[in-house]
This record gives sequence, C-alpha cells and structure tokens, in this order.
Amino acid sequence: MTTASEQAPAAQSSAAPPPLLDRRRRNIVFATIVLGMLLAALDQTIVGTALPTIVSELGGAEHVSWVVTSYLLAETVATVLVGKFGDLFGRKLIFQISAIVFITGSFLCGL
Repeated sequence: MTTASEQAPAAQSSAAPPPLLDRRRRNIVFATIVLGMLLAALDQTIVGTALPTIVSELGGAEHVSWVVTSYLLAETVATVLVGKFGDLFGRKLIFQISAIVFITGSFLCGL
C-alpha cells in the first residue's frame, strides 16, 4: 500500500508549469476580454433602451414580461450553442465570429 507522500513526487514531476505570457500578449488578452465584456454590456443597454418601443408596438405594458422572458430564453439558448461550438471549433474562432456577427447586426439595426 502506498501513501500520499510516496505518490506526490510522481504527480508533481509529470505536471508541466503553465506557460507564461510576455507583457504584450498578456495586454492583448486582457484587452480582448474587456472588449468582449463591453459588447455584453452594450447588448444589455440596447435592450433596455429598445424595450419601451417594443412593448408599445406589441400593444401595452402587459407584454413587458413576455419581451424580457423571450430575450432571456434566446440568450440562454445562444449561450449553450456558442459554448458547444467553442468546444468543437475552438473558442478563439467562435469568439471572433460572434463579435463580427454582433457588430454587423448592431450596425445594420442602426441604419
């Protein structure tokens, strides 16, 4: 029977240290994450701004809950699908495609 102290050196020697990023790459990664979070915040702001118009076109304030529920349901389904696509095709590619689709869609909606 082996003890934990006998197994620990073997486990430590097989684990490689995580790769270190230089300052430039670390700043690029940080900026990319911040810009992604900015897009998410902009999305929430856009929905909040458009909500009164959407509700008035649906016929009254009693439809607010349906609009919010529909938005949350669509966002939840999209999150699951994008996560699966990220696992299949790579997170970087899916993040870039998602950002391009969001920016293009926002631009077209603003016309």
